[in-house]
Amino acid sequence: MNTDITASVKPEYPVIDRNPPFTKTVANFSTLDYLRLTTITGVSVTVGYLSGIKPGIRGPSMVTGGLIGLMGGFMYAYQNSAGRLMGFFPNDGEVAKYKKSL
Repeated sequence: MNTDITASVKPEYPVIDRNPPFTKTVANFSTLDYLRLTTITGVSVTVGYLSGIKPGIRGPSMVTGGLIGLMGGFMYAYQNSAGRLMGFFPNDGEVAKYKKSL
């Protein structure tokens, strides 16, 4: 059984790293990735706070919403960063950056 998810779809952009490690992917986060992570976290904290008003558990609800948003925002940023390194998303900046280092 083939578990390689990239086997069925060919990258549309230049491939920088076919299987980027965790550290390289996180180091490749762009400003937009951090902005998205922060936005998702902030919205989740707000939703958590608002959903806890009626039952009177604003604090715990806000913290739980924030943690869920932080994890979701990180996974979204990670997906975008890894996609750029693997050539599935537009990666002009990464190509220029890593071409200089090679």
